[in-house]
Amino acid sequence: MAGGHTNFDIALDASQAGWRLDRALAAQLPKLSRERLKVLTKAGALTRDGQAVRDPAIKVKGDELFTLAVPDPTPAHNEPQEIAFVIAYEDEHLLVVDKPAGLVVHPAAGNRDGTLVNALLHHCGGSLSGIGGVARPGIVHRIDKDTSGLLVVAKHDLAHEGLAKQFAAHSIDRRYLAIVSDVPRLVEGKVDAPLARSSHDRKKIAIVGEGKGKRAVTYWRRLALLREAALVECRLETGRTHQVRVHMASIGHPLIGDPVYGRARKAHRELLKSLGFHRQALHAAHLGFVHPVTKDRLSFDSALPSDMQELFTALGV
Repeated sequence: MAGGHTNFDIALDASQAGWRLDRALAAQLPKLSRERLKVLTKAGALTRDGQAVRDPAIKVKGDELFTLAVPDPTPAHNEPQEIAFVIAYEDEHLLVVDKPAGLVVHPAAGNRDGTLVNALLHHCGGSLSGIGGVARPGIVHRIDKDTSGLLVVAKHDLAHEGLAKQFAAHSIDRRYLAIVSDVPRLVEGKVDAPLARSSHDRKKIAIVGEGKGKRAVTYWRRLALLREAALVECRLETGRTHQVRVHMASIGHPLIGDPVYGRARKAHRELLKSLGFHRQALHAAHLGFVHPVTKDRLSFDSALPSDMQELFTALGV
């Protein structure tokens, strides 16, 4: 290891003769994605007999020896911190975390430490994917500070890219449980309304006209009738910031406890105060995806956290 790089000696064998170079390299270095290997090759990081090989599309002869200089990860500005969090699943490629309400996912203005990223850096010992950026290592998606539930974290760039492609293709199965104000007249429905930053308040998200924001689609289903409220399941086709909160508010059923998009009934306000419930009643309850490395189908469920369960019980008809 020298000069901020780690050198990997890659010995191709005769069975790989005729393969594209990037494919052969990916077979030998399974934790680096083919796209990453292409970028490194074009940048001159790959050598053979001391000479740079810059074309990832050339056909290899087999029985060749290459050296790849992989830049060391940029040190995160974040400090590893010992913060308790629940791991629903972990292997050498990824983790599924069951995040408690109140925990910020990654550092940002106003929350420079004490985040899930700080906890992950401590837990993983620096092995997190750097592709998410220095401030967000391993983070493929996020959920709001005051939303609880499941999210997946990548440990290396191949896992990160594989998961990111599934999120982009909307093939991730994400379902949230929400307690909303008033009882929806229909048993189920769909909200298809594009979202963007509000032009009046940059901290808020708003529904905008076609072509002015990002497409956002939420499928909701009524699960239980409560007192002037209901428990609903929201399945996301897309995953935009504040999507469930804005979409449910747009059809007249804001999340109970939502300080930004809610319009709480007086009885609900008094109940929330008595329970000490100070967040939107939203929980990421189900997460399903194809493992980016093993290709196994994984599925995880998280029960309602105690504060939402207490609210659900108190609102029982």
